[in-house]
Amino acid sequence: MSMFQEYQNLFPTIGQVAGHLTIALGCGFLVSLVYRWSHPGPGYSTRFVNSLVSLPMITATVVMVIGNNLARAFGLVGAMSIIRFRTAIRDPQDTVFVFFALAVGMAAGVGLHLTAITGTASIGIVICILSRISYTYPKRPNFSLQFSVSGEKETPYLPVLEKYCKRYRPTNVKSRKGGDLLEFSFYVTLKDVDKSEEFIRELGQIQGVNRINLSLDKRRF
Repeated sequence: MSMFQEYQNLFPTIGQVAGHLTIALGCGFLVSLVYRWSHPGPGYSTRFVNSLVSLPMITATVVMVIGNNLARAFGLVGAMSIIRFRTAIRDPQDTVFVFFALAVGMAAGVGLHLTAITGTASIGIVICILSRISYTYPKRPNFSLQFSVSGEKETPYLPVLEKYCKRYRPTNVKSRKGGDLLEFSFYVTLKDVDKSEEFIRELGQIQGVNRINLSLDKRRF
């Protein structure tokens, strides 16, 4: 390889930069579409979708800045370590999409356009198929349960949950009216779906428990 070719690799032309960023933008847009098609619904964030579009372009830019320069790589690692990301990603699927966007951005940044496009299409198809077929969902349907408890500092509802639920997991607790009212949210798997009305009725008979809502939720525990 001649010195001129090495110089071109270290300093890409405007056309090469534009090509890398265009591929990264297209792949990021496809990743965001896959996320929209495969997301179950609750917890959907438009800001996260927009981030998936721009993240491959940012990654491609970082890769082009680093190039073959080891000193730049260590310098960028040190600079990025200053940034603290305080937003927790609750859904593991969202983490998968973050790595998805980073991977296609890196491929576009180093000029592997075919790899970026093929990888985006292949992984996107697999994710869409997995989100549509039923084998990934549990045999027993999951439900989202919300109710309010007033004037109680204990947990009188737990025996009812243990009686009717095979599994239950608290997801959120909100305090209202200065702590006099607590709003609870649970993911529950009923032992017998046919007894859901009986479950709600018995839960509503507990003193202080009101505003009960039980709805089907397709997400897994």
